[in-house]
Amino acid sequence: MDLLDELRTLIVRHADGGPLGRRTLMDGVTVMVTDRPTPPESAMTEPSFAVVAQGVKRTVLNGVPYDYRAGQYLVVSLDLPVIGQALEAGPDEPFSVFSMRLRPAAIAPLLLETTGSAKPPAFSGLAISDATPELLDPVVRLLRLVDRPDDLRVLGPAYEREILWRLVTGDQGALVRQIGLANSAVAHISRAIRWIRDHFREPIRVADLAALSGMSESSFHRYFRSATSMTPIQFQKQIRLQAARVLLMTRSGSVAEIGYRVGYESPSQFSRDYRKTFGISPGRDTERLSAAR
Repeated sequence: MDLLDELRTLIVRHADGGPLGRRTLMDGVTVMVTDRPTPPESAMTEPSFAVVAQGVKRTVLNGVPYDYRAGQYLVVSLDLPVIGQALEAGPDEPFSVFSMRLRPAAIAPLLLETTGSAKPPAFSGLAISDATPELLDPVVRLLRLVDRPDDLRVLGPAYEREILWRLVTGDQGALVRQIGLANSAVAHISRAIRWIRDHFREPIRVADLAALSGMSESSFHRYFRSATSMTPIQFQKQIRLQAARVLLMTRSGSVAEIGYRVGYESPSQFSRDYRKTFGISPGRDTERLSAAR
């Protein structure tokens, strides 16, 4: 059995049962399996690494799809508003994925051991690469420990560190290194993103965000757009719309009320933006989400 086959087998074994199984194996480490394609779901990412063992996953950022399939991995360097779905999955070949949070504090010590350039990549939000055997091997060894909790508790962190090392020294090493550098552009932009997430209902001033990030307005605009593929205003809009969709799922008010609660002053503008992002009006989406529950 090769590494990818074993990875697939271990993920299926350790994920919770049912058509959609998801399980947290240790802090920041998750496996997920589904035996059918999933509908598009809005989510906020965090810095993370995900490798697909079987099937195809699509992550959409600002309307741009990033598809990665068995044997490929995705690196996310920032908190980003995305839409994700499993595109290919079936009872005989379930979609299966391993994911791990990328903590800056865990990456930073490894940077002292690297000799490669820490030059920022051209795009620092999402990146896809083929997983090498050197990267898959510690992932598989980590999953082999799940049935032995004491071994997982003691040895798991060492395997996590090995995975991080393979990422730091791999194809996306420049991107991963940016996560661990305290003074990197990614770290500076992360401060602005956190502020927008915490205050998405409020008007934002780019000058204030640039100051928070320790950048000039022109540099901030350039780095923010490079990292997120959006302007700060567009980013805020995506956060608002994702929050609105969660409220619609809970049926906690009319469409106009929900638009107002997430920061929109115009119900018509809210409906237009919602349809453009999700491909359906808020009212119709509410009906569809209600029927799916």
